[in-house]
Amino acid sequence: MSYLDLEEFKHYSVLPEVDIDDVEAIQPGWIGRKLQATSRAIDARLRKRYSVPFRLPYPDTVRDWTARLVDPLVLKKRGIDATDEQFLSIDADAAAARDEIKEAADAAEGLFDLPALDTADASAISKGAPLGYSETSPYVWMDEEALIGREEDQAGRGTGDA
Repeated sequence: MSYLDLEEFKHYSVLPEVDIDDVEAIQPGWIGRKLQATSRAIDARLRKRYSVPFRLPYPDTVRDWTARLVDPLVLKKRGIDATDEQFLSIDADAAAARDEIKEAADAAEGLFDLPALDTADASAISKGAPLGYSETSPYVWMDEEALIGREEDQAGRGTGDA
């Protein structure tokens, strides 16, 4: 399973369709295998945070990442000078896509709107909520502080001291 088939890849890719068709003619199915491998690599990176593999309809962000990561591979397969400015630009775009995937995987606050892992909510964007702590009485905190103080006095050192 891949997030893009060959026709969808042509629409998401920045490469001319003729370049994609040339590679497909030289080695049929190669691009499809690269799309599939790239899709699985994205899943592997995002597995701890997001519900992967993603289900239809696939998020556009993931489909864009897939195309951006496969573009330089197609150019290399077709044959291109590694110092060509177009290749350098496409390779830099692929590196940016890898960085975005890492950011999505490492983000504590959910910077990408992708399906979350094992939640009823279909989005992994962290939603704000009141942050607070409450005791049964407004005076319980004083009792807690007194208890901590007595325990520290008995131990002869502070709570954080080793």
